[in-house]
Amino acid sequence: MSLDSSGVESAIRRFFINTIFDATFTVMGVISGSAFTGDVKTVLVTLFSSSIALGISSGVSVYEAETLEEEKRLEELEKALIVDLKGTRLERNVARKALRVASIILVTPLIPSTITSVPLFASFFGVIALRRAAFISIGLALSTLLVIGVLMATDGWKGKILKGLRMTFFGAIAFLIGYALESLL
Repeated sequence: MSLDSSGVESAIRRFFINTIFDATFTVMGVISGSAFTGDVKTVLVTLFSSSIALGISSGVSVYEAETLEEEKRLEELEKALIVDLKGTRLERNVARKALRVASIILVTPLIPSTITSVPLFASFFGVIALRRAAFISIGLALSTLLVIGVLMATDGWKGKILKGLRMTFFGAIAFLIGYALESLL
């Protein structure tokens, strides 16, 4: 994130993709580790509480990291210009920009949680069995990874599809490991 406003969008994009990727993997871990136990309420509470905790952790760490980076850039600018920028608009923008980025990152983990919770809520209300809901939720999580992978790629459509498939592949591996662990214990 630079001292001008153009860096805000870049930081949001960078941290958003990273956080939604992490959150989707976390969601898959929660589902594969607990959804096959038979208690949908526990799965839903664990799913959302994990996402909230991840959002707070990510939001705070992004705020601190971005504030530190911007303060360093401001200090370098002060040295280059041989002028004190304390109390200026540039100094006030440091925290504001970091807060803007962190606020978006704070809620980002709720996106994959909300997407994957739909079948789990259907199970909670007795519409479908929990096992089926869990597999549908995993499918939705893998689809989320595919979309994020496509959005991450900068190459043409072939590169975008390959990136999306690669993210989906790693998500499937994570699910299989979690499912195997749940089956063993």
